[in-house]
Formats: sequence, structure tokens, C-alpha cells
Amino acid sequence: MQKQAMSASATGINRNLFTEYGYAEADIQDKLQIMWNQLFHGDEDTRIYYEAGEAGAYLLDTGNLDVRTEGMSYGMMMAVQLDQKDVFDRIWKWTHTNMLMTEGENAGYFAWSCNTDGSKRSNGPAPDGEEYFALSLFFASHRWGDGAAPYNYSEQARDLLRTCIHKGEDGVGQPMWNPENKLIKFVPNCEYSDPSYHLPHFYELFALWAYEEDRPFWAEAAEASRAYMQIACHPETGLAPEYAHYDGTPNDDRGYGHFFSDSYRVAANIGLDAAWCGGSKWHADTANRIQNFFADKSPEDYRRYQIDGTPFEEKALHPVGIIATNAMASLAVPEGAHAKACVDLFWQTPVRTGVRRYYDNCLYAFSVLALSGNFKIWLPK
Repeated sequence: MQKQAMSASATGINRNLFTEYGYAEADIQDKLQIMWNQLFHGDEDTRIYYEAGEAGAYLLDTGNLDVRTEGMSYGMMMAVQLDQKDVFDRIWKWTHTNMLMTEGENAGYFAWSCNTDGSKRSNGPAPDGEEYFALSLFFASHRWGDGAAPYNYSEQARDLLRTCIHKGEDGVGQPMWNPENKLIKFVPNCEYSDPSYHLPHFYELFALWAYEEDRPFWAEAAEASRAYMQIACHPETGLAPEYAHYDGTPNDDRGYGHFFSDSYRVAANIGLDAAWCGGSKWHADTANRIQNFFADKSPEDYRRYQIDGTPFEEKALHPVGIIATNAMASLAVPEGAHAKACVDLFWQTPVRTGVRRYYDNCLYAFSVLALSGNFKIWLPK
């Protein structure tokens, strides 16, 4: 799969489904610019980006009023894809200054939740942030070049990846990936996973750019993650639980064994993996199943579901996120029965406003980037 990833990026082929489905290029560019302006420079009911001090900035989880590594790493990825170096550097500066842990069992990781003043609300990390930090830093290095610390992007990325897989070998702390099965954990000190954390298309690139001695691990992790996603997604609905055991079965010990907020990202990850690394029958079949499951459902009635599709009374917290990720799944099955309809629904859906907008609009931004051919692999110059 490594050769496929390099080939796709080297040739500059980034499929633009909006264009293929009949949208005008000028309208697509307008949608990109409007999305960026709303999320990063919009009014107080829309924006999620806030500058702090002379050199810092953060993305606010508006539903929980905290700053999360998830959102910070997502913001960095958005910024590098759209050539917004000042925004990227501001987010990274705030992250490196306030979220990086320098002592204790989690030294080298980032605290997953902080207050807006930079004080830590948690002294534990969340691996989805670390993997997005690493790839966005590599892309920044390749697009803009490295600078003085902490803007020595590629070294920061390699050091972070080394920590993620070697932490604990000296008896202090735990790695973010299980060293035996090569699967990402929900958090370092547990032994189960979150299917939406699995980004094999990222790991293919880590296998090219990490420290040389770590590259075989990442190549194995990519294959392990693809195999894991196949057993975590339901064979009829395609739905995945928020948390799952290593055998792929839902982990409902704390009520997270259902298709709910985290789970939505699986559809997007399947789509981007197919776009970057070449899709398989499994990618297409699973994207089809997910889109088919939602085909007869109104966004106003999206709910929590068991992964077999059995609905709960509880409504979805992030319906725009479902719309966005289902559309992104079309990258895996562009000729699918519901692929264009999912993209059309997404096109017609505005960014979310109000208290719960943060998570939905992060997923919204990635879908605009991916469907317009602007979620790219940036190679070294």
C-alpha cells in the first residue's frame, strides 16, 4: 500500500467528486472559502477558532467549553491543506506550550483537554490527537519547510511517533499502540480500541517518514487497522461502535458500544483511505452499507443505534457530522447507489451554528476538503 500512496500523491490525482457530480468549480471554491471564513473568522455563533496572545490560537469545543487535542490537530490539518501557515503555527504554538506533558508517565504526549487559559483539565492523552498532530506536522514540513523549534515540524512529528510506539519500554508509561497486535488504543492505559481512531492511510505515510527503525511498525499497523475495521463494522449495516474490543466486538462496558458520535468518523476514514491508498471491495461494500442504512432516514430523526441498526429514542447529537461523513464515504464508492445523493445532501447542508457546532463543523470541513480534491498528501520537496 505504500507504493499506492506515493503514486497517488506524486501524480497529483485527487478526485473531485463535487465536479464529477456536476457542481461548478467556481461554486466549489466559494464553498471552501465560505467554510474557512465561517469556522475561523465567523461570528460568535459560528466560529470555533480563537486567537490567544501574540502567537497562539485554539479551537474551542463549544459544547464542553474546553480545548481538545482532537480539535487542535484537526485545525492544523485544515490549515496546512489550505496553505494557512500563520493559523497552523498559532495552533501548534498554543498546543506545544500548553498541552505537551513534560513529566510523569505521559511525558511526551499531549493533555487531551485544557481550559482556554491553557491550564490542563486532564493529564492524560487521547491518541486521535497525536496521530493527526504527526501527519499535519509532516505535511507542514513538506509544504513550508522546517524552522526553529517548535516549528521544526518533521522532527516534532518523528519524535511524537517514536513516543507513541515506544513509551513504556523503560518501565514508565504506556504506548498508544498495542505492540503485539499493532492496534491503536482508546487511551494508552487500556486494552481496547476506538474504531474511528484507525487511520491506515496515515500509517502508510508514517511508514515512509518516521524514524527509519520505526517504519516497519507503521507498515504493519496499516494492515492491522484495515483488518480491524473489517471486523468492527457490522456486516449488514456497516455501522461501527464507539469503543470496541480487539476482536472487533462492541465494548459497551461504559455505554459506548453503540453507533454514536465517535463512530461517524469511520465512514470518512474509509473514504479517505480509499482515495489516498486505493480502495478495495471491502471499502466499497462498507461505504455502500452505511449509505444504504441512512438512505431512508431524515437528518432530523438520526439517532443512537445499535450497530445492527436497532434505533434508540435518543437523538444524534451531531446530525451534520453524520451528513458530512456519509458524503465523504462516497470517495470509496463514487458509483454507489446512494453516493451522489449523500454528496448532494451534504452540499445543501450549511455549517452548524450554536452550542454543539464544534464537532459537526470539524467533520464538515474535512468533507469539503476531501470531496473537492483538496485533502491532499503533501510529499517532501
